[in-house]
Amino acid sequence: MDVSELIKALEFELLQPEVRKSSDRLDELLADNFLEIGASGRNYNKQDILNELPEQYEIKFTLKNFNTIEISPDTILATYQVEKEIPCSNEKIFSSRSSIWKNKDGNWQMIFHQGTNMDK
Repeated sequence: MDVSELIKALEFELLQPEVRKSSDRLDELLADNFLEIGASGRNYNKQDILNELPEQYEIKFTLKNFNTIEISPDTILATYQVEKEIPCSNEKIFSSRSSIWKNKDGNWQMIFHQGTNMDK
């Protein structure tokens, strides 16, 4: 599996309900210095995600238009769009997302993520 396919698989994994509810797996996938800028503009660090994400209700995600750019041999920028379907309301929210992944000692971890809501 090449690096682009690996990063796509990791991004897809982070969208799965069982991973989003697993503090242990989230701890492995997110770097200690992780920063997220949410669609609301709020900043989240790793501890915020570990505290809040496992408590969220299940959401169905569809990942589209995935691309990567190699910033350096151990740093990858991923960009993609997500369709988020909220089961209790059947509401669909579309977002454009970007993440930076860093390879540390053979393990890829997300160090930055941003999601921006967009029209369909």
